[in-house]
Amino acid sequence: MTAPSTFGLSTEARNLHWLLSNLVEEVPGVHSVTVVSSDGLMLLSSDPGHQVAQVAGRQDGPRGSSADLATIVSGIGSLTIGAAKLMDGGGVKQTMVAMDEGSVFVMSISDGSLLGVHATPDCDMSVIAYHMALFVGRAGHVLTPELRSELRKSMESAQ
Repeated sequence: MTAPSTFGLSTEARNLHWLLSNLVEEVPGVHSVTVVSSDGLMLLSSDPGHQVAQVAGRQDGPRGSSADLATIVSGIGSLTIGAAKLMDGGGVKQTMVAMDEGSVFVMSISDGSLLGVHATPDCDMSVIAYHMALFVGRAGHVLTPELRSELRKSMESAQ
């Protein structure tokens, strides 16, 4: 993975980039990770160039783009929030979709922001959920409106 440029970013933004990179590099089975705001905009991505590397002709991410993962995470988040409201289930903490060829995990961060992970089908789900919870615990209190705005601008300039 190529680390995104954090030049000119605040300490909080650089720390979130580091946490995201660490999640991808240190947790076995993780292909890509994204953070999406409550309005569906990508704030952070493990793939700053938006093109996931292809290994042996196979894409590591959904259709090869972290923007696609952000769209998927936003859609899953909206769907589960709507389902929870219909079922009087309270807030949604985590959603997991297991497929033949991969898994997608979505976890609430704060005020509607979501953390999404695309992983291998044979990943250890409990390890991924644990590391996602660590990320959420560390990121939730610093993801202020000002930081979200800074991260959005950073993502726009990377495109």
